[in-house]
Amino acid sequence: MRVVVASGKGGTGKTTIATSLALALDGGPVLFLDCDVEAPNAHLILNPAFTHREEVGIFIPSVDVGCCTGCGRCAEVCRFHAITVVGGRVLVFPELCHGCGSCVANCPETALTERLDVMGVLEAGATPTGLTFARGVLNIGEPMPVPLVRRLKRWAAAQAATRRSPALQAIILDAPPGTSCPVVETLRGADYALLVSEPTPFGLHDLRLMVELVRQLGIPAGLIVNRDMPGGDALDRYCSDVQMLVLMRIPLEREVGAALAAGQPLIAVRPEYAGRFRRLYGQIAQRLERGEA
Repeated sequence: MRVVVASGKGGTGKTTIATSLALALDGGPVLFLDCDVEAPNAHLILNPAFTHREEVGIFIPSVDVGCCTGCGRCAEVCRFHAITVVGGRVLVFPELCHGCGSCVANCPETALTERLDVMGVLEAGATPTGLTFARGVLNIGEPMPVPLVRRLKRWAAAQAATRRSPALQAIILDAPPGTSCPVVETLRGADYALLVSEPTPFGLHDLRLMVELVRQLGIPAGLIVNRDMPGGDALDRYCSDVQMLVLMRIPLEREVGAALAAGQPLIAVRPEYAGRFRRLYGQIAQRLERGEA
């Protein structure tokens, strides 16, 4: 089962929940993907030893000025306006290129070839508890994280396909915060979205956006209220109004916050949550089987 842990805003405890769920399930084969490629931090809690590293990028056009006639066909077919012709000279804007290859395929003079533009790296390895861990790390200044998230998911699919029986118990994906394109790519193909929010006005505002997103994508979802405290009536009313199931509440505790800040997982400082997360995963699986989620 592929479970994406997501939140409408940063700082709600999304990675805390994702790592806790993965650690609670580490009695079986579990694959953890840190898809927050612009600011990955799950490794600080899970402590993997990276044994695999590969560069990830997209292929962008390179112009052979000796063959180019400046006809402009490449610019005509580029829907992203990443290539243009000025004064008979072809100009390429790598920041806008999506690597679709249309310009290369349509060049009548075969004056365009493709070169790999590296945007980041994929790193993978095992954690001390036996989890298979992988993350993407986007290079600073790169504008498009989606290709790196997509490559990370393809790598995970290949790993799952090569596993012998029994199959992977779970694939846990820690999504980027927000509701932008890399979040949509992380959610694509998920069996379940485990949403994380906090009982604050900002938390409720961004939860509304996230609920709208997962429902537009047709992905079943449930909510974990993190840092729960008195005064969260507005969040509860919203969940009741939109029929969003609250799966768990984790109270605001200073000791837990201090432990997390020191890099300790939630289930280390509160061991009882290991059982709670295992039961939560089982409940999600049962609801999906019954078509209730």
